[in-house]
Amino acid sequence: MTLTYIAAIVALFFAMNIGASGAAASISVAYGSGAIKTRKNALLVCGIAIFLGAVIGGREVAETIGSGIIPSDILNAQVVLIILSSAAISLFIANLLGIPLSTSEITVGSIVGVGIAQQALFIDNILVIASFWVIVPVVGFTMAFLLGKVITNVNRKYPQLKEKKAQKVLTIFVIIVGFLEAFSAGMNNVANAIGPLVGANLVSMSTGILLGGICIATGAMFLGGNVLQTNAKKITRFTLLEGVTISGTGSLLVIIASIFGLPVPLTQVTSTAIMGIGVAKKGKNTVNKQVISKIVKVWVVSPVFSLVISYGLMKLFVDKDIYTVIVLLSVSAATFGILSLVKTIQQDKRSYYENGEGI
Repeated sequence: MTLTYIAAIVALFFAMNIGASGAAASISVAYGSGAIKTRKNALLVCGIAIFLGAVIGGREVAETIGSGIIPSDILNAQVVLIILSSAAISLFIANLLGIPLSTSEITVGSIVGVGIAQQALFIDNILVIASFWVIVPVVGFTMAFLLGKVITNVNRKYPQLKEKKAQKVLTIFVIIVGFLEAFSAGMNNVANAIGPLVGANLVSMSTGILLGGICIATGAMFLGGNVLQTNAKKITRFTLLEGVTISGTGSLLVIIASIFGLPVPLTQVTSTAIMGIGVAKKGKNTVNKQVISKIVKVWVVSPVFSLVISYGLMKLFVDKDIYTVIVLLSVSAATFGILSLVKTIQQDKRSYYENGEGI
């Protein structure tokens, strides 16, 4: 019983961090385009929309997370605690760095780590989910890029869109579409926190979604500022009409995925849509490449990171296989050491040439 309570607490903590991370993807366009003037108001709108999305449409993805990746009969309080702890640690680190991160990827990664340790995985379902992690952001980028080209022509033909009256209408439209995108975030992301609890029959679906929705909304309103600022201000600048395109693309794709029970990376959809708009507007040089590079690195590392953590915790606490855990720690330490060394060499090389010593 104690483990059940601890697992529930970790799930709620994870839900709050999901809200903090999802805030960037779901309301950053409305804030970054100026439709919502203050960060406080943007996060408040985000929180309300996320809660409604979780309560109204979060059931299908929660069922996938709870029983579509590994058999639900191997889930118990201890295993659920391992899954949620692994995912929460990964997400918390990303939030501290202010990087928009896909909670779907780290949650699925944590579950897969448990499945590998128990040798029980629904491989076909995992392949379908992973394929949509690639397909959906690519579609988002392509849609935004094409619509960005259309917007350029529309602005050229109809300069009156820049007038005050038209801007007021577009502002309202951006806020509405941004609300829908945050709504889609609630639909898709509440499952990441409560899905394992529901799969293990530790909590009912309705209770889990309600509590998860409250915690996600709370996290968005009080912890989402750093990630919101990253997505809204540091990737590229965009107008109100471009903001409608970005939010509309993200909300449409994620709502469709949620209806079919597919956990997809909303942050990646929105971020790639922002990139698509930026490239369509002024070419690839208009996008802040350093910020994008940092985001992509976290996207790639996060599911693997959470998988390794959950696998190691399973071996340590369930299988009592300390030898495997030691090997994992050694490999991880060596990997981080090599990466750190490579980074140091690159920095030294850059400094060498910047000082004119390489000329």
